[in-house]
Amino acid sequence: MIRVHKLVSTSLGIGYMGKGGGTVAAVATCLCLYALHLAGGDQLVTWLPLATVLLTVLGIWSANELEPHWGKDDKKVVIDEVAGMLITMLFIPVTLSSLLVGLVLFRFFDIVKPLYIRKLEKVRGGLGVMLDDVVAGVYANIILQLLF
Repeated sequence: MIRVHKLVSTSLGIGYMGKGGGTVAAVATCLCLYALHLAGGDQLVTWLPLATVLLTVLGIWSANELEPHWGKDDKKVVIDEVAGMLITMLFIPVTLSSLLVGLVLFRFFDIVKPLYIRKLEKVRGGLGVMLDDVVAGVYANIILQLLF
């Protein structure tokens, strides 16, 4: 089962690339969203909230299971960036410009960690790993809602 948690937490191995893995995971999420938008269009709005919740819960579980092996919030764990980017794009029309602005906003909030986001990293376990990126995604989404 630990292999499955590693696969989930590293977002199919992206986390193993080391430095910049979180950005690559967020970009990969944008590319997937755009491809899904091109393939299915309107259905994306229907299933994205459910997929986001499921990935977030799965990320909490997997990060929690790997913490004893890899330590607190290891750089290989990038499922939190995937969840944060999905939250960023919830209820936002998927276009190249909205994805680009969303990516920049999400990475800003994720890296700089303003407005109490940094304090959320202190929460223990998988919840602490995911929570700061979830809130960064919420902040980015609020700004996107105002812009688009």
